[in-house]
Amino acid sequence: MPRLFVSVDLPDRLADAVGEIQEPLRDVESLRFTDPAQAHCTLKFLGDVDDSRVDDVVEALETAVDSVGRSPTSSRTQSGNDDGVGPFEAEVGGLGAFPSREYISVVWAGFRDGSAELTTLAEAIDRETVELGFDPADHAFTPHVTLARMDDARGKARVQEYLDSDPTVGRFEVRDVRLTESTLTREGPRYETRARVSL
Repeated sequence: MPRLFVSVDLPDRLADAVGEIQEPLRDVESLRFTDPAQAHCTLKFLGDVDDSRVDDVVEALETAVDSVGRSPTSSRTQSGNDDGVGPFEAEVGGLGAFPSREYISVVWAGFRDGSAELTTLAEAIDRETVELGFDPADHAFTPHVTLARMDDARGKARVQEYLDSDPTVGRFEVRDVRLTESTLTREGPRYETRARVSL
């Protein structure tokens, strides 16, 4: 049974930039870093999904994207979306932590541009997947790219100090959302795109 989530993936060309903003914290022993080559913004985590339901999930994603600006008659085009979310520019930069600076479990990079569009997409996808019986989002959506997970408080002061910096990863055009399968391995999660829905 595949473990699935919906994402916007950063292009391969930004992997080195993601690695560069992780680098100042590499010697903090309590941090587990994500693979820069797999950098993405999760729009909705679905969990374990029976293979027989994958087509329904893809259809729900298409409905969600249509509902925020893509017309059914132009579902694979990149024009005519003046009133909603078509392809858009995003810039990744700045840092934050979940659930707070005082209790850090995740260190992330935020979005300077594209945040509103990502939030609109995430909310629409949440609505459509809840209709299929998936759990609704249990917190407000914050567009982000996970950089590391913190296992304990060792090095917390170092991380807090770094959160005050304002690094830039870079800009890219968001052209689709992806249904991604995550397979857990000893080396960390391995991701595979199961479907793409164009904006």
